[in-house]
Amino acid sequence: MTTPAGTGPHGTASAPDAPAPARQVVPPEELHATELAFLAAHDTGSRPPGWRLTPRAVVTFVMGSRGVALTLPDDTAPPAGVPRRLVVEGKFVGDRALVERCVVTLAGERALLLTGEPGTAKSMLSELLAAAVCGSSQLTVQGTAGTTEDQLKYGWNYAQLLAGGPSPDALVPSPILTAMRRGAVGRVEEVTRCLPEVQDALVSLLSERRIAVPELAGGPDATAHAAPGFNLIATANLRDRGVSEMSAALKRRFNFETVGPIGDLDAETALVRRQARAALERSGAAFQVDDAVLEALVTAFRDLRDGRSAEGWEVERPSTVMSTAEAVAVAGALGLAAAYFPGDRDVLGLLPGHLLGVVRKDDPTDAARLRGYWDGPVRRRAEEGSATWRALWDLRTELED
Repeated sequence: MTTPAGTGPHGTASAPDAPAPARQVVPPEELHATELAFLAAHDTGSRPPGWRLTPRAVVTFVMGSRGVALTLPDDTAPPAGVPRRLVVEGKFVGDRALVERCVVTLAGERALLLTGEPGTAKSMLSELLAAAVCGSSQLTVQGTAGTTEDQLKYGWNYAQLLAGGPSPDALVPSPILTAMRRGAVGRVEEVTRCLPEVQDALVSLLSERRIAVPELAGGPDATAHAAPGFNLIATANLRDRGVSEMSAALKRRFNFETVGPIGDLDAETALVRRQARAALERSGAAFQVDDAVLEALVTAFRDLRDGRSAEGWEVERPSTVMSTAEAVAVAGALGLAAAYFPGDRDVLGLLPGHLLGVVRKDDPTDAARLRGYWDGPVRRRAEEGSATWRALWDLRTELED
């Protein structure tokens, strides 16, 4: 018996292929797949074992081609859907030399630890590096006080374990074990939040580049060896120093690189604008925060973060981290207010309240430090004739309890 086209096995109409579900966040290896394929064809130089791109191409992927259109060699046919000329977008705003050091570390099969204050794009940088090196940024363990050694090594499918005993089929590999087998880059987020005994599991893993599975002793799968290309990128917040201090043995197995705040006001403002606009576009709203408001927002964050204004005036720093990531969140909130409550209130008038919410996260008494900032740099800029800062000075009462 034949089934008519377009029907299921019982004569019912079959559903057409459903579109892929929308996602809030797309992994960089998918979001920038065209760039990765282009760079693999563009730079045909030597690659470390297991790498998809050359070290130079990895840096170009992360930092961009500086507005220059790259062209494939004449004797290179572009992969399907990939243009012959392409301007590679810059994705990480920071020090190019830092990224080059990170790439050299990974090329030497040395584990990399990215440290820094919260909100400095450590995780984003680790994702971009992993995507460029091995094509996947998703072999990740999130470090917490509840992270177990099994999450770094392996676990078991207990139904299969009870039914047939330990076997390779019953073993559930961790993301790190999967990275070892594939010769890929594994990632551990917030490694200093893991308990010391869990961190200790990384010491032997990074030294010996293998994981023993004693339950399978005597068989060929009793030891999982790292394939060429395997490496590890971990991140740690400086604010978490002392939560679970890394042992000297574990520290020796990493190269440390500190990711600092963005040094340039214009670059940080552009990043905040770009990421806030992208967040609103995902919500289906247009971004309608003008440049003067954005510049005031980023300037306030930088002043409070540095403890000194752009003019050199002293500022009392709040205890919370005034990170670029927080600035993006505030810019997004202002954009949503403008989109969903148009005309109800001037967007600039919402800024003091949002800043107050940020500085009080760690210590409610930091509200006094924000008022001190208003009484200092905000007032002085208003007196110098800036219309934007004059409007903000007039909103001083919004900061009163």
